[in-house]
Amino acid sequence: MLHNKASCCNGDKNNNNAQENGDPSRRDFIVLSAGALGAVGAAATAWPFINSMNPSADVLALSSIEVDLSPIQPGQSIKVKWRGKPVFVRRRTKEEIAAARAVNVADLRDPQTDESRVKSGHDEWLIVIGVCTHLGCVPLVNQGDYGGWFCPCHGSQYDTSARIRKGPAPLNLAVPEYTFLTDTKIRIG
Repeated sequence: MLHNKASCCNGDKNNNNAQENGDPSRRDFIVLSAGALGAVGAAATAWPFINSMNPSADVLALSSIEVDLSPIQPGQSIKVKWRGKPVFVRRRTKEEIAAARAVNVADLRDPQTDESRVKSGHDEWLIVIGVCTHLGCVPLVNQGDYGGWFCPCHGSQYDTSARIRKGPAPLNLAVPEYTFLTDTKIRIG
């Protein structure tokens, strides 16, 4: 049996229009499915590149350090390195704490109380980033008129709470984020 091309294609006109235009609900499903599959594929392709921007394991290891405080005697300071910067850890004497708290905060260039620069219950411990806020030099410990730190580059002097008292530095030495893990161990960062 031979099919007549004309008879095959000249069937029901409504059926032909439905085939030419397609079923709207089916077409929407196909378009949405293709779009969703494309989005998932793009995300799966982009993820390795985005993930490569995260810090590496060695950088994360440097983001925090633990410091053992037990060998530090009252009146002594040590310097540790954190994120490439020096950090001063000082165990202050009762006299140094009293002197820092006796200062009139209104007279300070960068007014901060001593209590706001130490952790409650651990008043003897002062932890500050050892970078002068003037030009980034490293101050010398137990120097200057106030018994704290002295920056020899331009003469900035800090007290025993690392607050700027004299010289061109505009701000106090910064206090990093730190927590006491025990009474004799801290984590900086």
